[in-house]
Amino acid sequence: MARRPTSSRWLAEHHSDEYVKKARELGYRSRAVFKLEELDQRFRLLRSGMTVVDLGAAPGGWSQFAVNRIRPGGAIIALDILAMEPLPGVSFIQGDFREDATLARLRAELVGRPVDLILSDMAPNMSGIRGVDIPRSLYLVELALDLAQQVLRPGGTLVVKTFSGTGFDEFLRTVRANFSRVALSKPKASRSRSPETYVVASGYRAPAG
Repeated sequence: MARRPTSSRWLAEHHSDEYVKKARELGYRSRAVFKLEELDQRFRLLRSGMTVVDLGAAPGGWSQFAVNRIRPGGAIIALDILAMEPLPGVSFIQGDFREDATLARLRAELVGRPVDLILSDMAPNMSGIRGVDIPRSLYLVELALDLAQQVLRPGGTLVVKTFSGTGFDEFLRTVRANFSRVALSKPKASRSRSPETYVVASGYRAPAG
């Protein structure tokens, strides 16, 4: 099958991308690691001893960066529907985050430990149709928020990738009702044409009881 022009352009841009080159030089699994690095520098997300859940983790760039920041004593549980090569210090669960069975495996892995930080770089398979892609994206971030309400410790932090569109403002209002500090950030490593934005919500207000 002939490669479409858009695919050829994407590949050419990908291979010339400064963050792709930098990731290869430093041995990181993806260019996305530099998004988390910038978010961490700005918001001081990662500290030694933390328990972290990484949603949509494959190929593992975020977990790869985070695991070195939470040592000693920290723990990372990574989830993805795709397979991921093992990473030292990272527990990986392969499964669909939307399914109860996968969440049950996560809870079993946590063995009752409250979570300090939930990271989500999840995104749906993009069709290029905003009316389709935005609702799919919001569904994923709503699931991440629901998980936060179940396992995040009081004062904990949630970081999710979102796409602006119908329903985004309502989602943001819900996040602000559950966290004391909420910020929006687009790291420099995000491609300029990408509509992605990261919501960084800290100071989780856990319900009484």
